[in-house]
Amino acid sequence: MTDWLDARMEDRRPGLLGWLRVALRGTALALVIYGGLVLLLLVRLVERPLCGAHRPVTPWITQGACRAALLILGLRFRVHGRPMQEPGAVVANHGSWLDIFTLNACQRVYFVSKSEVSAWPGIGWLARATGTLFINRRGREAKAQQRLFEERLAEGHRILFFPEGTSTDATRILPFKSTLFAAFFAPGQPRGLAIQPVTVIYRAPEGEDPRFYGWWGDMDFAPHLLKLLAAPRQGSVEVRFNQPLPVEAFADRKALAQACETMVRAGFY
Repeated sequence: MTDWLDARMEDRRPGLLGWLRVALRGTALALVIYGGLVLLLLVRLVERPLCGAHRPVTPWITQGACRAALLILGLRFRVHGRPMQEPGAVVANHGSWLDIFTLNACQRVYFVSKSEVSAWPGIGWLARATGTLFINRRGREAKAQQRLFEERLAEGHRILFFPEGTSTDATRILPFKSTLFAAFFAPGQPRGLAIQPVTVIYRAPEGEDPRFYGWWGDMDFAPHLLKLLAAPRQGSVEVRFNQPLPVEAFADRKALAQACETMVRAGFY
């Protein structure tokens, strides 16, 4: 069951042309990401005092930067279905750190991430600036984390989380954990909340390992990014927006989590 966690892909050092691609793509990617971050922070200086926790403008900047990032990487991007308009949340399978760019590129959402990410150099700054909600999955803090979740929902934020609890090798979907779904059944939540299951499918470049885009186990971020920047060919990513599920239609968090998992799996295989 866990053999895939220990399986590793072969690390290949880039050749001369590979390093050239790393330099060109890496420079362009840094300019887009950190240029977008500076713009976002400047706009937030006005947005925060006028709108408080609501962010009517800055999510558009995040979406534009993520679309540009996929274009720079050369990763072909296709979307089926439409993001929901109802208040609530989005759940998706989690195959790679690329999910952040992929899912931000096609909708405006606030991610839920494990607390350690907030301390990661570069990535942590980006996550905090874009309104990411950081949670600690340790059992003794579950109630506090649930309250944070509930507060963001009450503020009208459409949040996105990965119920698998970890990323995979991008060729499988793990069982969904139901813990975070409990927030949608808390007293005082507004009526009409919905959950939209989303399926993300990565297709490796021709001739490459099907796990090419996967990021799992104890893999380091830098070598994985280097591999993608150096690649002479890129594959594609497909995002399928499934039918939103009204929270009121389910008896409890476990039933809702199972229904979401079923829909995500149906779009994956």
